[in-house]
Amino acid sequence: MDTTDVTAMLPLLLDDAGLPAGPDRRPIRVWARSGVERLTFPGGTSVVLKYAEAPFHREDHALGVAAAAGLPVPAVHAARHDGPLLGMLIDDLGEPVREADDQDGAAAAVRIHRVTIAPGLARLGESQLAALPEKIVRRLARHGGPEHARAAGAALRQTAPVRVAGAELPPFGLVHSEFHPTSVHIGTTGLRVLDLARAFAGPGLLDLASWHGTITHPDPDRTRDFLTAYVEAGGPEETLSDRGGLEAAAWALGWHRVWVAEWFTQQMEMGWAEGAEDTWLNVITRHLVDAAGLLQA
Repeated sequence: MDTTDVTAMLPLLLDDAGLPAGPDRRPIRVWARSGVERLTFPGGTSVVLKYAEAPFHREDHALGVAAAAGLPVPAVHAARHDGPLLGMLIDDLGEPVREADDQDGAAAAVRIHRVTIAPGLARLGESQLAALPEKIVRRLARHGGPEHARAAGAALRQTAPVRVAGAELPPFGLVHSEFHPTSVHIGTTGLRVLDLARAFAGPGLLDLASWHGTITHPDPDRTRDFLTAYVEAGGPEETLSDRGGLEAAAWALGWHRVWVAEWFTQQMEMGWAEGAEDTWLNVITRHLVDAAGLLQA
């Protein structure tokens, strides 16, 4: 992304945080619409500069909600908004001492989902979840989605009112929404939860389904084991309850794939797939076909 506006915002952020001007800037990672840099000051102290464009521009709010509820997240030292652009300075946690494993993920998810009050964040309850297939079908029609993708979307739309039942059973609260091992930082000072840019209030099972990713074929047995580990780590017993006439792992995997497909159709609506429409449509199709099988649509 063009970081010209970020560079203009940086002196204001440093002033807000009471930090000296002119730090050494080193990119950690820069994506198309967001980026992370390490700022190092004379003497060796450092903070992280994180910036993002809409719709990733409210992470400072999500971090505030999480911190107020006691979730271990990086502290926000300063944050500014310039239209659709967020710039913020947060704790530099350094390099992780190891990659987060399933036990770490289960423990982190328990803490995330204990945040049941999430003011100012979007809510994805039963009615909103049930509406996702209809949104997907409409967008696919506008963008020339393949017939088997639209057929799977239509089947999901028809079965959604039944399959959505139980969406608001515990755990229901803060959902990380991009919950993967890289979202859990294991450092010298313990565990921290990162990357809450798309957090919302909804079914915690969506996080549990996302932990192992969606690139490979869905694995209900592996997800069931993770749900069990989550309960053993202190998650609510209802996590393992049937929902919508399905066992919990299939329900979680199916609805998570619907949620992912809906997000990719949003990206197409925003023009992010320009020049790569076939790639986006292939991803959407795969997720919809998987979801239709898992949710028995």
